[in-house]
Amino acid sequence: MADSLVAGGETTAGLPRHSNAASRATWVLSGAAMTLVLLAPAIWNGFPIIFPDTGGYLTVALTGMPLPGRSALYGLFLRAGIPLAFWPCVILQCALMAWLFTVSLRVNGLGGRPWLTFFIVAGLSVTTSLPWLAGQLMPDILFAASVLALYLLGFAHERLARWERYALAAVIALSIPTHMAAAGLCVALLAALALIAAAARVRPLLWPAPRLSLAALAVAAGIALCPLSNLAVTGNFAFTPGGPGFLFGRLIEDGIVERYLGEHCPDPTISLCPYRDDMPDEADDWLWGNDSILYKLGGWNAHRAEQERIIRQTLLMYPGMHLEAAIVATATQLITFDTEVSLDDNDPTFEAVSQFIPALLPSLSAARQHTERFNVVALNDLHRPVGGLAMAALILALILQRQLRLTPEAAALSVTILLALAANAAICGVFSHPVDRYQSRLVLLAPFAVGILIAQRRLPQAKGQVKAQA
Repeated sequence: MADSLVAGGETTAGLPRHSNAASRATWVLSGAAMTLVLLAPAIWNGFPIIFPDTGGYLTVALTGMPLPGRSALYGLFLRAGIPLAFWPCVILQCALMAWLFTVSLRVNGLGGRPWLTFFIVAGLSVTTSLPWLAGQLMPDILFAASVLALYLLGFAHERLARWERYALAAVIALSIPTHMAAAGLCVALLAALALIAAAARVRPLLWPAPRLSLAALAVAAGIALCPLSNLAVTGNFAFTPGGPGFLFGRLIEDGIVERYLGEHCPDPTISLCPYRDDMPDEADDWLWGNDSILYKLGGWNAHRAEQERIIRQTLLMYPGMHLEAAIVATATQLITFDTEVSLDDNDPTFEAVSQFIPALLPSLSAARQHTERFNVVALNDLHRPVGGLAMAALILALILQRQLRLTPEAAALSVTILLALAANAAICGVFSHPVDRYQSRLVLLAPFAVGILIAQRRLPQAKGQVKAQA
């Protein structure tokens, strides 16, 4: 936590310039405590939490072979952590979130309170998926990180030190290539914030007009890094492959492919016709099933041309069915956000570790995730209502913004998070299919924003700022 001074008489860590409320040592201690709390599930597990996809990211980085939906850049990040059993990876992810939360509280008038920041993060660690994602060898936590970074660059530009602006821009640029859905989210959120900026020129808003020049440069750099990182690792100047396959899986799940095959088969030019009666009902069975028809037809690359052709034709033939399915998928994804921890299907990661880094296999096998097979189902009895109530609270707070005397910065944070949740639901629901994990990685921000709103109402320093800006 550095202490260079910024606007408002605060340090970059949130420490008032002339205040004795928190020493640098206290900030360092609270920052370490936040990082430790976020690491708690991984530490208890005995190994960074893994997911089936973890093995794919490693395989791309270690072999240079592109795989569907697996970022080469995030694979390199994991590869760098191999000498220390991946612990540097999850420590950095946790420290990043601790820093972003600290800066977000500071720009909302809650700086100089290191233990308030700690208790909010600790509360989020109990009530949301935050520590399960931050301590996991997956890029999911970077979705939340990029949203907070866009918010800070857009709405708190003048309250940030120069190095903070560049660091936030780097967070955005490096998060985008880790997952194509993150790229779509950042582009969609930037576009929504640009519309807000345009509207502010016509009519004053109840929150500050965002400044988006640096944010736009960061998003553009991130988009450029997508093919560049793939070129560096795999030799292919291309975006991460697999997009049509995920969409096709959703069309199978929604019955669109079934209707198409029913109207066109038998047809020797459609390789799916012989399998018409054996098509799966769920996208995951099509994409990942051991006996999936997809692999009988040669796999993702071999069947890609036919998938793209069927997608185009069904869009023209059944536009109403596509629109209805997309709306349902978006709405379903918006309210589907249980915390998930993979227990039974981590074979791809075990295989990658066994093949490329066998020295880590004993530690991975001994993790509680696999030996005790703990489950987070009970946690969702808390996580699910907290996420849903927090989203509803943000909507209500914006409706009653004048009555509640929300600060412009807090209103802007609420708007940004709600826009991100809606954009993520549309991107993941439509272009893949609704999965708890996809929305869980962002819904954790809603309780964080609610925590800020509550703190602003209850703490004397924050109350004064609310009254001054009302």
